[in-house]
Amino acid sequence: MKEGCTVLGRSSNMKEPFFLTTQRTILRNLTTEYAADFYTLNLDPEVLQFTGDTPFESIAAAKDFLTHYDQFEKYGVGRFAVLDKSTLQFMGWCGLKYSKEKNEYDIGFRFFKGYWNQGFATETARRCLDFGCNELGLQRIVGRAMSENVASIKVLEKLGMTFTSTFDFDGQEGVLYEFTKKNNK
Repeated sequence: MKEGCTVLGRSSNMKEPFFLTTQRTILRNLTTEYAADFYTLNLDPEVLQFTGDTPFESIAAAKDFLTHYDQFEKYGVGRFAVLDKSTLQFMGWCGLKYSKEKNEYDIGFRFFKGYWNQGFATETARRCLDFGCNELGLQRIVGRAMSENVASIKVLEKLGMTFTSTFDFDGQEGVLYEFTKKNNK
């Protein structure tokens, strides 16, 4: 699973910046400094079409969400801001999220349309899976998508994830994929 990706920096205090890299991107903690980009990303109806999310009401609302985003502090994982390595432009986000209610880690990704169909979701999600399995020792990571979201399903399949079931995704049919370390060494 490794593609020559390296960890740039890691702190035992997950409030401090945390970095991962891929060939073309830098992944760092999704913090309030990305509030305007995060807000703009979620304004696009095509970007949100298969997410079940609604746009933020304002940049301030996006900043408030990010201020209270505590996945890194609580669980040592979270969604990363994805930056273009050559320009440092915000491209979107990707990363793991822990659900205490389900006791599972979920991979997710969302990018501006200008970065679609260029392999960025697969590249960054693969790095996040690698981080979860090989650096954090996670044994199982899931991915969810609406059944109609063919592009995201293709990414999950490219990651080596296996379809396990369908579920109700905000009134739509959803699909659940999983990656288990023992089956994908």
